[in-house]
Amino acid sequence: MAKTSKVKKKVVKAKNKTASKTKAKTAAKTTTFKAKDTNKGPIKISKTYIPKETEKYMCEKHRVFFRMKLQEWKKELVRANNEALYNGGLDDNSISADIVDQASSYTDKNVEMKAINRQIKLISEIDKALMRIKDETYGYCLDTAEPIGLRRLMARPVAKYTIAAQEKHEKDEKVHADD
Repeated sequence: MAKTSKVKKKVVKAKNKTASKTKAKTAAKTTTFKAKDTNKGPIKISKTYIPKETEKYMCEKHRVFFRMKLQEWKKELVRANNEALYNGGLDDNSISADIVDQASSYTDKNVEMKAINRQIKLISEIDKALMRIKDETYGYCLDTAEPIGLRRLMARPVAKYTIAAQEKHEKDEKVHADD
């Protein structure tokens, strides 16, 4: 009988080891599955995609759409600024003998430089909006944390405030400007 009990003990130990390995493998599979769930690949949307009000606000599709829109807008602004700066250097009428032509040329360049400066500020706002998309705060008011709204973001992708908060800011700026 001693031999039988030794054999039974070995079988029981082997079963316990197998059960432990199975539990460990099951736990590993569960962890791997969860990791895959939270680590989805990049979402792809078509170029004709337009965010819908029926979709969850600022879902991954919306963020991808606005990121693409902002990046494209930034590219266009940078290209236009580079062309304006390059072409502005070529058209130099300041050497003209006529003083009226010189004044006109100076005014034109001044207006063009102001436009370029506005576009540089807009590029900075686009960069800030892209950072908010990365931080997942894009689409929400910086003051109230309420949703800005898809229609407003479609019209002004760099919007930081809801309409009510924007009006308040503009009113405050006007009051301080009058002082």
